[in-house]
Amino acid sequence: MTKDDPVGKVRIWDDSTPWFVTRHADQRALLNDPRISIDERRPNYPHMTRGRAGSAKHTPPLITNTDPPEHTRLRRTVNTPFMVKRVEALRPRIQQVIDTLIDEMLAGPRPADLVQTIGLPVPTLVITQILGVPYEDHTFFQTNSSKTISHESTPEEAMAAGGALAAYLGDLLQQKMDEPGEDVLSEMAGRVKAGEMTASEAVHMGVAILIAGHETSASMISLGTLALLRNPDQLALLRERSDDAKFVANAAEEILRYLTIVHTGIRRIANEDIELRGKTIAAGDGIIFDLSGANWDEEEFPGAEKLDLSRPARSHHAFGYGVHQCLGQSLARVELQVVYSTLYRRIPTLALTVPFEEVPFAMEGVAYGLTSLPVTW
Repeated sequence: MTKDDPVGKVRIWDDSTPWFVTRHADQRALLNDPRISIDERRPNYPHMTRGRAGSAKHTPPLITNTDPPEHTRLRRTVNTPFMVKRVEALRPRIQQVIDTLIDEMLAGPRPADLVQTIGLPVPTLVITQILGVPYEDHTFFQTNSSKTISHESTPEEAMAAGGALAAYLGDLLQQKMDEPGEDVLSEMAGRVKAGEMTASEAVHMGVAILIAGHETSASMISLGTLALLRNPDQLALLRERSDDAKFVANAAEEILRYLTIVHTGIRRIANEDIELRGKTIAAGDGIIFDLSGANWDEEEFPGAEKLDLSRPARSHHAFGYGVHQCLGQSLARVELQVVYSTLYRRIPTLALTVPFEEVPFAMEGVAYGLTSLPVTW
């Protein structure tokens, strides 16, 4: 594969050779094409890890492994709480969360670890509230969430961690059936009672939301801060314009594009033969879409290697593209906008306490992140 020949095959962990698609325009065309499938239970599906391949055949139908019309039905059961209007109503609560966490960090010792003081708590507090999960159990589900998606987990370890989360949420779902609240699990409990979805679908949907709802946003908060500290001119611009909602919203999109934290790509399998740039992706061939390739495609984003908060960046693929685009993208956007507009304004002297080369990265999950980010002020 080269710049002039951007579509080719790659060899992955199980020695299979799926197609690798990097260009922004090619991804847009294929990810909306009904001739490709997300059904991970099919032979030759290009699984991300050995653990995922082992557990896929035991995973019930979810929005993450079904195609329309089944995907459409399942997504409808959980879509409402993540719609823009519902998420926007959470903005004051998210602002309160970040302000409280900043107060606590400022009152605490220096240096501080931004991952533990801000990065993880913000999305975890928010997703537990939305889903209806007690925040005090966050250590349990963060530990098991990591094991289910880690490249280092064996199939048995991944399945055990997923089973622990499912059992936990199954008990909670039963409680919500008896005593519903104002949360996603309660809404799904109501749908189960009405016969619109099964209890198994509700539990596994809850597991997927819980995992996705804190891991990626937590990574984006700490990684976005690191990127801005490495680009002080852009950090200064964001601080100066932190009260400009449109600028902050676009800045969040540019940081999402620039970092593209889902570094394992998104995976599909071809239902039929598909012609792409003079090559044939045959029926049954696996396909990996490299989101970072699309987000750094010079044809779509000139000067892509530069972090430019003024760049129109909304067309990025950080949340994927097409019918399986990230369910929680509106929530992630609001969380990031609130954090990015607040943190650097309230702590204008925020600085790293170690050289960039010593900042420890975590690469084992679907999204890369930082194990810690030592800062002072």
